Amino acid sequence: MSADPFTIRIFVPDGDPEGIRIIDRMNWTGRGLVFPRNKWDDMRKRADLTKTGVYILVGFKEGEADDLLTIYIGQADGVGNRIESHTQKKDFWTWGAVFVSSSGDLNRAHVTWLEYALINRAIQVGGCHLDNGNAPQEPALSEAEKADVQGFLKEILQILPLVGLRVFEFPKAVATPKATDAPGTIASTGVDTIIVPAQKDGFEKVFLGEDCWYAIRISGGMLNKIKYIAAYQTAPISAITHYAPVDRIEPYGEGGKYRLIFSEKAKGIGPIQLGEAPPGAMQGPRYTTVEKLKKAVEVSDLVGKK
Repeated sequence: MSADPFTIRIFVPDGDPEGIRIIDRMNWTGRGLVFPRNKWDDMRKRADLTKTGVYILVGFKEGEADDLLTIYIGQADGVGNRIESHTQKKDFWTWGAVFVSSSGDLNRAHVTWLEYALINRAIQVGGCHLDNGNAPQEPALSEAEKADVQGFLKEILQILPLVGLRVFEFPKAVATPKATDAPGTIASTGVDTIIVPAQKDGFEKVFLGEDCWYAIRISGGMLNKIKYIAAYQTAPISAITHYAPVDRIEPYGEGGKYRLIFSEKAKGIGPIQLGEAPPGAMQGPRYTTVEKLKKAVEVSDLVGKK
C-alpha cells in the first residue's frame, strides 16, 4: 500500500459516532458504510444496500482461545439481502462494513474478485479467524478490470484501519531489540526481561515450536526495554525453564496485546523453582533483568518472598 497522504470524509447521519457511518473520498467512486449490528434495522433501509458490493462482518466467536477477531467476508448483488440472512444465521458479529460503488460501476465479477482478494489478504496476514469456508479461487478479469478493482481494494484497505479494523494490515514492529544470547552481548542496566506464565500445551506449541509468545499485555513504557523473555511453566512443573532473546515486538489482535518474536530458539535455564514466592506471584507477566534470571535459584529471587 502507498504511504501517500490522503483524506477521508465520514458522515454520521444519526449524530452517534458509534452508530452508522458513511465514508467517502474525493476522486473515489466507492462508498463505505460502517454500522453496529444493533443498528441493522436502520441500516438495511439505505439505498446503497440494494447495490452490488462486498462486506465484512466483525466480532469475537465464543470458544476461541485467543484475542483474535473473527471476520466473515462476502459479496452479493443487493448486498443488504445477504447481510440480512447473516443476522439470522451468524451470531458472532457485532459490527459490519459494506463497500459499494456510488456510481454503480461495480458488477458481480468485480465484487467476487474483491471478496477473493480480501480473504487471501486476511489469510496472509494471519491476524484473525475467518468464518468463511474454503478460500475462493481468483476470478478471471480483463487487465483493465483488474487494475480498476485493485485500485478499489487499495481504497478499502486504507479506510478499514480508520474505523478500527486492522486485520488486513501486516503487523509493524513497535520495538526491535534484535537481542541475541551470544557471549559478551548481555549487559543489562535495568529491567530487560519479561517472565510469562505458560501452560504445557501452549509452551510446547508456541514458545518452543513457533519461537514466539502471545498474547501479552505490556505497558507502553516497557516496550522499548524488553530484550528477553522467560517462560514460567505452570503446575505441575511450577518453574522457569526456558528463556529467549527477542527480535521484535508486534501488535497482536485488537485488544492492545503483543506478540514477542524470538531472534533465537529458546534455551533451557534452571529450572528456577517457585520456592518461597508469594501465592499467585506468577499468574501474570513479571519483569526482571536477564542477569538476575541467570543467577536465580528460585522465583522468589526475582519477585520476592511471601
